[in-house]
This record gives sequence, C-alpha cells and structure tokens, in this order.
Amino acid sequence: MTDDDLVIAAIVPCYNEAAAVGKVVSDLLEAVPGIHVFVYDNNSSDGTDEIARAAGATVRYENRKGKGNVIRRAFGDIDADVYLLIDGDDTYDAFAAPDMIRTLLEGPYDHILGVRQDDPDATAYRPGHAAGNRAFNTLVGKLFGLPVSDMLSGYRIFSRRFVKSFPALSKEFEIETELTVHTMNLRIPQTEVPVGFRDRPEGSESKLSTVKDGLKILSLIAHLIRYERPLSFHGILGGVFAIIAVILAIPLFVEFGETGLVPRFPTAILAGLLMVIAFFTWLVGFVLDGITRSRRESSRLTYLMYAAPNSPGVRLAWDAPTEIGESSYAQIVDRTDGSAHGAESGLAEPSEDADASTLTDQSAQTADVSAGTGDRRA
Repeated sequence: MTDDDLVIAAIVPCYNEAAAVGKVVSDLLEAVPGIHVFVYDNNSSDGTDEIARAAGATVRYENRKGKGNVIRRAFGDIDADVYLLIDGDDTYDAFAAPDMIRTLLEGPYDHILGVRQDDPDATAYRPGHAAGNRAFNTLVGKLFGLPVSDMLSGYRIFSRRFVKSFPALSKEFEIETELTVHTMNLRIPQTEVPVGFRDRPEGSESKLSTVKDGLKILSLIAHLIRYERPLSFHGILGGVFAIIAVILAIPLFVEFGETGLVPRFPTAILAGLLMVIAFFTWLVGFVLDGITRSRRESSRLTYLMYAAPNSPGVRLAWDAPTEIGESSYAQIVDRTDGSAHGAESGLAEPSEDADASTLTDQSAQTADVSAGTGDRRA
C-alpha cells in the first residue's frame, strides 16, 4: 500500500465555532491533499455547520453534548487508514499534519501526540490550564508508568487499529485522558511531535472550564485507577481497613495479656469486622485484576485484527482440506486486492484437472465400497 492509497480522515469536533471552523477546514485541505474532513456539529447555534460545509467539509451531527460523545460517534462511523483529530477552534497548526502523518507511517506508530508549543506572542494557554496540564501529566505518568508531555492535547493522529480497539467511554473533555491511558495500558507504539499552538481568533470563546473540567478529569483518573489498577487500588483500601483494625485491637491484646479479660467487646467486634472487610477487599482486588487482564487481552486481540499503518497487509490463509488425510496448502493473500500469490511463494494450488481426477477417483472408490457393502449384506 502506497501513501496515495491511504484513506486519511480528519475529525473536527465543534460547538459554536463559526469564527474558526472555516479556516481549520481550508487549512487541512491545503496541508493534506486528498484528506476527508468530517466536522461534527455538537448542537451549535451559530451556523458552524453551514460555514464548515461551505469550506469543503462533510458535516455530521451529534446531539449528545460533549466532546467524548462526538469522538465515540466519529470513531464508530468513519472507516479510514489514518485518523486525524483536531479541535475546531483554530488554536492548533493544521500544517503540522503532514509531518505527524509521515511519522505515524514511518514508525510505524499507532498514536502520534501533538505536544503544544506555546507562542509567547500569541499565547493560548491560561495559567490555570497550563498548571493543571502539568500536574495531570505528572500524575498519570507516575500512576500508569509512561511519561507523557501533553495528555490534554486535542491534536492527535491515530492508526485504524488504535481507533477500532478504543472503547470511548468518556462523555466530555476528559476523553483526552482516556485516549492517553488506553495507549499506556495496551502499550501501543506511540511518539510525540511538537506542534504550534496559538490563541483563538477574535469572536471565539473557550468551552473549557478550568475548575469544573479539571475536577471531571481528576474524577476520571480516579475511576481509571480503580478500573485499570484494581489490585493496587483495593490493596491500598484493604490496607487502610487492616491498619485501623490493628490500631483498635492492640490495646485489647495488651489488656487481655495483663488481666486475661476483654472488657470492651464492641471494640473487639469492630476490629474483627474491619479485618474481615480488609481480607474481602483484597479478594475483590484479585478477582477484578483477573477480569481486567482478560479485558486487556480482548482489546489486544481486537487491535491485532488490523494491519499496522502503511503495511503491505500480506497474510497466510489456509484452504480447508477436501478429505481427511489430504495435505492442506497455503496461499499468500494480499489484503489490498485479495489476489493469490501461491506460485510466487512456491505454494502451488491444485489445478482443475487434478481436482477433476481426484473427484473421479473418489467416486470410483465410493462405488467399490458400496458394492462391497452390498455383497456382505447379501
């Protein structure tokens, strides 16, 4: 498969981006010739859809509010070889797309993260956003074991197998966190590419709330720790219960050793119950860890169903044997055109004459067997 054969789709989530979306679409079409630009209108009321359509984009609609809902819908609707995700606010440099796509194909990688390089003369970073992003980068990197420079970036390139193995459970701006953690959990090949980042055009307003969306992202990270690291999560939680139980039980054991009596039965019962809860919490952690491992294996198998970016897509296919004991033969099948290359690989297919003669021999053998059976019955 050559670069010219690749289907490249750009996904542009938009909510009231009439002031910027036209330039984003036109820049993408200019930067990446042949790209298919899909603008997903998320209940805009300012004519975003008409401007995007006039600029040359295919406009689709997602009525459920939230960027996560848009990406979930787009990943399910669009079938392409390479996916480009970019915000419709014209803060990202669309002309960085060719370099990002080239990096994906040459790797090959499955995820390219566009790391924002702030322009001091046209800054688009609010102080709260920048500090929060750095904090989340550090937190997620420590928790999931892979450093990341800009986990909240809205500018990314994906392979087909990344997209088709991504569950997309988030509803709003926390979708970027889910994308990053999905990459870390499946250990998907990825790299980072610096991209320009500038302020919004005049008349365009940010929909991201520093406090509200920051709390949502923090909540998502906590949920992801519980779902993706259940053994650690329940291990720590069970440890807390166990420590409290031991603290409550120590005076009781000391008093029992001195007097042979246990005068505080409610405390003893509470300590015993807390220790039981601790053991059950650890047990739940072990069970959920097995379920999580099974889910990751399923996601990995889904991921492996698709070829790597820009690969020739050659695989082996086996024909079913026509008779027990007959040797099977393999043929090389090209995914792109479905043609067989058995002769080139030294694996020749049986000819039609050979098939006909085999069928004739089998018919004769069947007749002989039938005749012999009839004689025995007589």
